[in-house]
Amino acid sequence: MKAFVAGATGETGRRIVQELMVRNIPVRALVRDIEKARSILPEAVDLVQGDVLKPDLSVALGDSTVLLCATGAAPSFDPTGPYKVDYEGTKNLVDAAKLKGIEHFTFVSSLCTSKLFHPLNLFWLILVWKKQAEEYLQKSGLTYTIVRPGGLKNEDNSNPIVMKSADTMFDGSIPRQKVAQVCVESLFEPASSNKIVEIVSKEDATAKSFGELFAAVA
Repeated sequence: MKAFVAGATGETGRRIVQELMVRNIPVRALVRDIEKARSILPEAVDLVQGDVLKPDLSVALGDSTVLLCATGAAPSFDPTGPYKVDYEGTKNLVDAAKLKGIEHFTFVSSLCTSKLFHPLNLFWLILVWKKQAEEYLQKSGLTYTIVRPGGLKNEDNSNPIVMKSADTMFDGSIPRQKVAQVCVESLFEPASSNKIVEIVSKEDATAKSFGELFAAVA
């Protein structure tokens, strides 16, 4: 297994890279700024300069066998940001993954992508474009896992992960470290294939293995 990570220098992406390294999986990271990435990511990461907005990403993928996408539009005054990054960028990655025969595509999306009248959509319809990206991946023919986390927290905690089927959870939060763990485990758990999983962490939840969590999602 060799993992390609898009969005690797972001808060969630860098944690995904760390989790992959813990599992001794070689990582190739798509970054826009090599120098910045060098200061953020472990030395062993193979950095390739590029941008998800450039249509042909298949060369950047190299000999990667799995792909994890943790990109996201940064808050800005550009109304096309979420459309470009969250939809067009993901679409370009999906197309490249199909060309290269990627075995598993794990996509970090968001809770509530199906709720049009959600406050986050005031940010240039960000959830709408994430939902469009989800659907493009679902129709691609690739084996996928779509991970929809609740509100993201930078600090980790010991609260167990709660995992449910699509459009069943609408609030809650989760540390980015746990999101990264779910993403990496999705590559190893057969029960994660072709599923949308919604995740939060709760103090009073029962701790379960990743195998149990994925298997319980329809």
